[in-house]
Amino acid sequence: KDSAIQAVLEQYPQAELFLHCGDIEAEPQQYPQLVTVRGNNDKDWAEGLSTTLKFKVEDVNFFMVHNKKDVSWELGDTDIVIFGHTHKYFEKEIDGRLWLNPGSCGPRRFDQEITMILMEVDGKKYRFQKKVIAQ
Repeated sequence: KDSAIQAVLEQYPQAELFLHCGDIEAEPQQYPQLVTVRGNNDKDWAEGLSTTLKFKVEDVNFFMVHNKKDVSWELGDTDIVIFGHTHKYFEKEIDGRLWLNPGSCGPRRFDQEITMILMEVDGKKYRFQKKVIAQ
């Protein structure tokens, strides 16, 4: 929860942006470099959070959503789709787009490993790596 977010922010102080795919369960306003969408476990305080976001980092177009089922399949020029909900790591190229679920770097859920993704964007190029925090 809040302490997991703080731990990640402290571990990567050089990062310019942190993306969170929902079920944050903490008010993100206190973390200005955190971009998040609303998850199904985000309650009253999260009413103002969008359930989807389209944004650009350098020249890479992102679409972020909590539940992959809520993705608009009219993705236009989207390069990377990031989603959460299952809290299980996933990466696959589908129709020329990279689809990523970073997993969960907070409290363990469903006996799954605790993971996140580190990504570097430079112009239109990007590279990413799965980071396993705990098995």
